[in-house]
Amino acid sequence: MANTAHKEEIPAYAGIIKIGTRDSELALWQANKVKSELENLGYKTQLVPVKSEGDLNLDQPLYEMGITGIFTKTLDIAMITGKVDIAVHSMKDVPTALPKGIVEAAVLDRASHKDILLHKGLDFLKQEKGIIASGSLRRKAQWLNKYPTHQVVDLRGNVNTRLQKLIDNNWNGAIFAEAGLERINLKPKDFLSLDWMLPAPAQGAMLVVAMEKDVEIKEAIANLNHRETEICVHIEREFLKVLEGGCTAPIGALATIEDNTIHFEGNLLSLDGKQKIAVQKTVAIKESTGLGRKCAEELLANGGKELMEKIKNELN
Repeated sequence: MANTAHKEEIPAYAGIIKIGTRDSELALWQANKVKSELENLGYKTQLVPVKSEGDLNLDQPLYEMGITGIFTKTLDIAMITGKVDIAVHSMKDVPTALPKGIVEAAVLDRASHKDILLHKGLDFLKQEKGIIASGSLRRKAQWLNKYPTHQVVDLRGNVNTRLQKLIDNNWNGAIFAEAGLERINLKPKDFLSLDWMLPAPAQGAMLVVAMEKDVEIKEAIANLNHRETEICVHIEREFLKVLEGGCTAPIGALATIEDNTIHFEGNLLSLDGKQKIAVQKTVAIKESTGLGRKCAEELLANGGKELMEKIKNELN
């Protein structure tokens, strides 16, 4: 659970905490959420929109620092160069290995982990032909596994852009993360919850990162941490890290806690959805250390290693 200490009991960092954010509507919502929670605890904050890493000079090459994430790179550099103190991310977009000097400071209470289908009527689900839009290999593979005669077309851009593309094209529907649409009040009344689709590891969770050396900043941000969410997403991301080996692949994972027990489900699919390897385990929380790794290793031993090699060859 998040730290619920009273405001007067929390040692306030005297300076202004500069919160780095990209300028998309969803990124700003997430940054403002963190800003509000910190200010409720008595901290001073400032939002710092960061446009492009091209505006920041950095002597050391990015690859030497392990900066790889397409959605996180700009803010990583802003932190390393001191432009911002912390950065707020959708945790599913954060690479499993953080750049040197950057650490997890808090994982916020998770919102919905589910994928949902925005559609123009559901009759097509009973038909042989259907066109679904998604830019995610994971969503595409799981959809084709369930509906092998359908077509999945590429869909990219921020949430607003993708919603407009759905309107403008002759697609039957498009897949979105429920949490993202809820956060910016764009979830329509008419949608289909895809309960059968395993989410991306850490989907629905927000991560705040800070510089490892900034002890006072880290202590301030730690007050926002939600322990149950942290446990679950770390298991999911450990599963991803062991499977991935630096390769993007259709990987789904979900850990949930109930009555001091963790239930984990994970899967790996071929790019065309025709092959699926899945794993499930239920353990007590106190026995959950390394659960993600154990599940990934079991999956790799059950044909996953060969499937990952096939996926790497197809993507290269």
